[in-house]
Amino acid sequence: MKKMLALLLAVCLTASFAACGAPSGNKGGKAYGGTDGGGTAGEPNGSAAKDEKADASSDALEDSKGKEIEISLWTYPVGNWGNPVVVAGLISDFMQKYPKILVSVKYLDYISGDEEIARAVEAGEAPDLVLEGPERLVAGWGNDGLMADLSDLWEEDGISDKIYENVRSACRHRSGEYYEFPICMTTHCMAINYEMFEEAGALQYIDEKNRTWTTEDFAEAVKALKAHGQEKVGIVYCGGQGGDQGTRALVNNLYGGTFTDPEHKEYTIDSAENIRALEFLRELDGISFEPDMVGENEISMFAGGELAMAFCWNVSMEISQTAMNPERAFDIFPMSFPTDDGTPNLQGGIWGFGAFDNGDEERLEAAKTFIRYMTGNEAQYVKSVQTALYWPVCEMDDIYVNDDIMREYSIFTKYLGDYYQVTPGWAQARTAWWHMLQDVGKGEPVDAAVKTFVETADGAAKAALEK
Repeated sequence: MKKMLALLLAVCLTASFAACGAPSGNKGGKAYGGTDGGGTAGEPNGSAAKDEKADASSDALEDSKGKEIEISLWTYPVGNWGNPVVVAGLISDFMQKYPKILVSVKYLDYISGDEEIARAVEAGEAPDLVLEGPERLVAGWGNDGLMADLSDLWEEDGISDKIYENVRSACRHRSGEYYEFPICMTTHCMAINYEMFEEAGALQYIDEKNRTWTTEDFAEAVKALKAHGQEKVGIVYCGGQGGDQGTRALVNNLYGGTFTDPEHKEYTIDSAENIRALEFLRELDGISFEPDMVGENEISMFAGGELAMAFCWNVSMEISQTAMNPERAFDIFPMSFPTDDGTPNLQGGIWGFGAFDNGDEERLEAAKTFIRYMTGNEAQYVKSVQTALYWPVCEMDDIYVNDDIMREYSIFTKYLGDYYQVTPGWAQARTAWWHMLQDVGKGEPVDAAVKTFVETADGAAKAALEK
């Protein structure tokens, strides 16, 4: 039943936006088609006043120049924001209201997306808008001075007071400028193959009600699965940064370690807790370090029944994987990461819009009009959040009240931990992380491997702070 509900959700989202003939496969041109969305909830990011501000802004652009303004949106695969058919509907709705603002869309992935943007920046052709998270928009491009300050959007209608504090702080650079306007958030988790665990007698090691387990129980479950004949129980993938939120959370949770200090100024992977966790994983029979794999590969193997567990997981993964394989022979059971005390600290994800500072005030104002439209009124904001398949960034009524899958995954929000991805030097730290995991997997002493990581990451952090 759960698998069917996931498929229906994915199909309904696509169908609702494609009802007026939105084309599929639109990789870079104008987006057309779509329907008017709906939804009920409490007060979203903005209000009618914010929507009126967008109208006034667009009118001013048109009245002053009387010409069309072209802007570009590059979007990472955030739920159905990475689906050309769905996004075509959203863009079409916007362009019906603001016909003088023409929006083109480019769809990125997490393997080559950063390189594509780097090339565009170097060529002086950076996109006007990017849909991603604070680690790129704030700690990355924002820290490099490439992003436009969106503080004026935050100041409209008391927005800053409505959005959760941890989200607000993540979107604000240490300089005080806001380089991201958020749409949605989630809590990352892991998942297990329920039938495989059941057959191996490993369900006794998990708390099914609270979706938690201890480090000791995790080890016993892996041992049971291995004894049952499952050669590869889980994989510490380290072929690149794709999906690294999973391996970071796994290591940090096992014995209560952290990735950075609370002030987000330096990296703490060389702590005794993290060293112990890495040694534990390397010695655990059934868990392998794979230097040629990234999170995407692990997801495919898990969804194909080749692994007993996946460390790179969240609700969007289940929905997309179920849509691609509705005949899957096992149930996916989401879990928090194992901890020594049974109380997890899960890593969160925040996504929203950032605007590159391309030196064109008209395009920047048009980009802000787009952001206001997608977040400013109740129905549209709900549609934007539901398109992402995640949760609002402010207090609202339950927008998934009739959705069993989203309600199932909502249990993990109470385990949300520190959002440390805005620590200076973040991009270099991510690269150093998977190199460190590769070294650990090759047998290098863990204390030496983490020392190298911290020297690299802290060096990058120091350089970033000096900018």
